[in-house]
Amino acid sequence: MFFVLAKVVWFLAQPSSLMVGSVMMGAALIRSTRWCRPARVLLWGGLVALLVGGLSPIGDILIRPLEDRFARAVIDSESAGQAPIAGIIVLGGAEDSRAPEAGQLASLNEAAERYTEAVALARRLPEARLVFTGGSGMLIKTGPQEADVAGRLFEALGIPRSRLTLESKSRNTYENAQFTARLLAPKAGERWLLVTSAWHMPRAMGSFRRAGFDVEPWPVDYRASRGASIVRLQSSVPEGLRRIDFVMKEYVGLIVYYATGRTSALWPGPLMR
Repeated sequence: MFFVLAKVVWFLAQPSSLMVGSVMMGAALIRSTRWCRPARVLLWGGLVALLVGGLSPIGDILIRPLEDRFARAVIDSESAGQAPIAGIIVLGGAEDSRAPEAGQLASLNEAAERYTEAVALARRLPEARLVFTGGSGMLIKTGPQEADVAGRLFEALGIPRSRLTLESKSRNTYENAQFTARLLAPKAGERWLLVTSAWHMPRAMGSFRRAGFDVEPWPVDYRASRGASIVRLQSSVPEGLRRIDFVMKEYVGLIVYYATGRTSALWPGPLMR
């Protein structure tokens, strides 16, 4: 129920939907004498929000705190004086489920670095298992689960099937953590890397901690500009709105996950080791 409700509510409540809805409602009521003044507020307020949100650097400014929250773990066990890495856990979310599947090894979106970085880590850490967790985040899924696509892609990129563990039932970050913890049953002292987008890492780390799984972050797929370029205008209105939508989803997700007991903290951060 939580999964379905979250999908429906966010579709209606995401910033771009609210802005477009404001413009449409204002345009529909503008001819009404009774509602003329509030209609103008809705219409012009929505238009200004679309332009400011779409062209300004607000999205990048909001993304940066999420991306900067966790640094990559130290995996050179000799210099760090720590145990070797037991496994690499990759969160789903990089599959482009809208793309045609026929004749393609895998259809990936802009979070594809989750896959490529996982393969690079697997080659760097030849003794570590490669674990992929993710079924489908869609309300209606007709094709193969993302874990099946990931397994096929990893094998094609040279990772032996014997090194792979695929979890294909989870539909969101909380289920990623719960189902992976049950599947792997990690032992005390084992080190597991968690690979996901940097802007998604706080919610992912909080969910795994709630599941009792002590993972170490390996953020990828950075989106926000760095340095002085963070204040530059976006290249297009749709791009700016898309950034605001997904970053606000993360902030709202952190609040909802904390309120419903799905994360260990409202603003998960690094632990002292």
